[in-house]
Amino acid sequence: MIKRAFIMKLKPGGLAEYKRLHSEIWPELVAEIKRQGIAQITIFENDPMLFLYSEISDSDAWDRLWHAEIHDKWSEYMAPLMEFNSDGIVDSSEVREVFNLRTNTN
Repeated sequence: MIKRAFIMKLKPGGLAEYKRLHSEIWPELVAEIKRQGIAQITIFENDPMLFLYSEISDSDAWDRLWHAEIHDKWSEYMAPLMEFNSDGIVDSSEVREVFNLRTNTN
């Protein structure tokens, strides 16, 4: 698995609705996420910033998802809450791992 992480930004006052919408994520979007090879997505917040961590099967998984029809519909749904770039994709910056520590705690 490949790890990918992004920073995204919410519009002012959008956090509660963002959380609510993600708690009711569309099953067809989940199916597309899986189909594109995204095995895990975890999102952390420090309002207005969001940090998304993911594990993907290949380096093009996010690009494929971001250009899928169902993701276009989800983006329209999220537009009042998120900052988007001129391509209509959530405005995000990839962050790179600089440290990883695993300990065996049984």
